[in-house]
Amino acid sequence: MIGRYTRAEMGRVWGEENKFQKWLDVELAATETLAEAGIVPREAAAKLRERARIDVARINEIEAKVKHDVIAFTIAVQEAVGDPEAGRWLHYGLTSNDVVDTAQALLIRQASHLIEKDLEAFGEVLERRAWEFKDTPEIGRTHGIHAEPITFGLKVANWYAENRRDLVRFQVAAHQLAVGKISGAVGTCTHLGPEIEQKICQRLGLATAPITSQVIERDRHAQYLSTLAILAASLERVALEIRHLQRTEVREVEEPFGGEQRGSSAMPHKRNPVSSEQICGLARVVRANSMAALENVALWHERDISHSSVERVILPDSTILVDYMLHRTTEIVSNMKVFPQRMQRNLDSTMGLIFSGQLLQDLVEHGAPREDAYKWVQGHAMSAWESETSFRDRIAADANIRKFLDEKALANTFDLKRQLRAVDAIFRRVFGAKSSAAN
Repeated sequence: MIGRYTRAEMGRVWGEENKFQKWLDVELAATETLAEAGIVPREAAAKLRERARIDVARINEIEAKVKHDVIAFTIAVQEAVGDPEAGRWLHYGLTSNDVVDTAQALLIRQASHLIEKDLEAFGEVLERRAWEFKDTPEIGRTHGIHAEPITFGLKVANWYAENRRDLVRFQVAAHQLAVGKISGAVGTCTHLGPEIEQKICQRLGLATAPITSQVIERDRHAQYLSTLAILAASLERVALEIRHLQRTEVREVEEPFGGEQRGSSAMPHKRNPVSSEQICGLARVVRANSMAALENVALWHERDISHSSVERVILPDSTILVDYMLHRTTEIVSNMKVFPQRMQRNLDSTMGLIFSGQLLQDLVEHGAPREDAYKWVQGHAMSAWESETSFRDRIAADANIRKFLDEKALANTFDLKRQLRAVDAIFRRVFGAKSSAAN
């Protein structure tokens, strides 16, 4: 729950009911695999499958006494089975982290499927809006200062390209964490053997970690949390840009504002980018969680418990936050208002200064010494900037410049379409020919 917004599906992934169910899935996969190997009686495995149930309240009640969650879980499940002969084969040959780490991989896989769908949905919105504004001129800004013209579609296409990288990074991180271990208390496979370990993991749809200690090594988890942090940073990048573009002095873009929404208790005129600000703030939390994951990599010898309490917070919180952030940013970008006329007005506001780079290049191309050309152009640019007068008019009246550029050449220098002539080619590189035809 974030504010009044709940992503129920992701919340259920990390609920106690689902966690204990995944523990049970691991236990039953182990028992059935052992039954196939002739180690556990088949009738006992069948009875466990038939009768084993999760009772969260009972598990918590027992844990309050025994102070060990896995022991409380096994006792509660054995009670539900109601047959001591069958129940004694539950958790046979396993240590707690065989269950906990392997089940956690199942939980992360569930959460990752949801985030991957979110990333795809966000990419679809970015692609749609990029093409919508492909040819909408906007001033490009460096250091917050007007630079040269771009289009708003290029800006959104840039976000889309990052979204594609985020998706690939996330798929890699999720895949390398989809591993289980049934290797025992110090990773030696002493009690069940490597072949049984592999068969149990296969039964659960997981790869087998080739070597472990008592736990699956936490560099995998650190990579996953770091990838979530990068993903959150990408969303922050989008949100921060919208915040800047919504400033009163700029007002080129505005995040959605509901009909009954109010921006300030004291100032009725306010339309604040609060959702984008929220995305920027939550990105800090995800980044901080990734640092905690990095701290978890170094454990004492074959295992200590210092990582466990941390992961009970950072794994649910980070996946829930990223899920929320992706949905919220998708809504913002999908429904944000864009003001092309204001973009054009801002682009024209410096009266031609944004063409200074093209002017310098054209002067050099037509034979002017570069240092001389730079001084001429910069001198007029600074004067036009400080006096808020027309840069182009100043250039047109300069005899030094007119020796190299006639009226036709100057018109070409100050041609906005010339500045944006590569937009189609860039879009083809980002989206490919198929997207071009579709749009």
